[in-house]
Amino acid sequence: MAKRDFYDVLGVSKSASPDELKSAYRKLAVKYHPDKNPGDKNAEDKFKEASEAYGILSDKEKKQNYDNFGHAAFEGGGGRQSGGFGGFSGADFSDIFEDFFGDFGGGGRSRGNRNSNNRGSDLRYDLSISLEEAYQGKKQDIKFSTTEKCNTCNGNGSKPGHSPDRCSYCGGNGKIRSNQGFFTVQQTCPQCNGNGEEITNPCNDCNGQGKKQASKKISVTIPKGVDDGTRIRLAGKGEAGTRGGATGDLYLFINVNSHELFKRSDENLFFEFPISIADAALGTVIEIPTIDGGKAKLKIPDGTQSGKQFRLKGKGMPFMRRGDFGDLYVQVNTEVPIYLNKQQKELLEKFREIENEKSNPSIKKFFQKAKSFWKN
Repeated sequence: MAKRDFYDVLGVSKSASPDELKSAYRKLAVKYHPDKNPGDKNAEDKFKEASEAYGILSDKEKKQNYDNFGHAAFEGGGGRQSGGFGGFSGADFSDIFEDFFGDFGGGGRSRGNRNSNNRGSDLRYDLSISLEEAYQGKKQDIKFSTTEKCNTCNGNGSKPGHSPDRCSYCGGNGKIRSNQGFFTVQQTCPQCNGNGEEITNPCNDCNGQGKKQASKKISVTIPKGVDDGTRIRLAGKGEAGTRGGATGDLYLFINVNSHELFKRSDENLFFEFPISIADAALGTVIEIPTIDGGKAKLKIPDGTQSGKQFRLKGKGMPFMRRGDFGDLYVQVNTEVPIYLNKQQKELLEKFREIENEKSNPSIKKFFQKAKSFWKN
């Protein structure tokens, strides 16, 4: 059966870049890899075909020969290298599968990271604070349950005077090989979890884990300006790793409680202040609270409408790790009295009698529109 065009096999054009070729091959290799399709001869053939195509087109010299002469350039074994697979040299083959599948290819590359499998778990701690504490920042002691390195074995999991032995299953490599059809797959050893070692004389205090359950208390600093939902990472404050593995991290999730006066949006604060009809009409000066515990004066001009918003610059929340502040927005709401005494009613009646259209232009405009509507 005639071979398909290598560009058609990978689904790319002749002008495809090396990265595009690699990406196209990766998708096919993942899809048709024998490990994912055990016993599927069609998938195995497609995997071989894609590997051969990429092996030729990823090599600059071979690609040029293929572009000029097609498959004839490699008839009689001219395009193959001894010890390779589908046009790859041994190093190329190892590199690409290390990149694509992680566990495949040269085991030596991953040995330096054996203990990464033993890294301790990350922990979460939910901390609730007030808006004032978010404004000022604070230091607080927190207590939580975690695991710490076993002092008896110093974290290696073996009894004092003993050391871990070479893993009997993988011979200390941390990897095992298995055959999947025509292909040899290298995977993490299930017995030692890639460490290459096993505990034959486990520590009595930690049962060979190298860590023990413990209660921990630490002091944390909450920065000024922290907002609701902020996550703070404390590196190395999580659970201890297994058998010498790295310690995990502790994540603080901040919950800022709602405030009875102020509402927050990012670094700005919002505050509603009720004023009387007289103050709104005649104007006044009001004194309002601020989040720092102080007071600020705000001038209300005459004729202020209900819902009018005033801005007090720099009276909001601090920006985290910056020296500036957000703003405080004060909305004044005109309060209409519900209960009036006789004198108040008489004064309002007199005001209504002498009130003219100029004092309420919006009312005049509304009735003009209403009269036009009724007329039509």
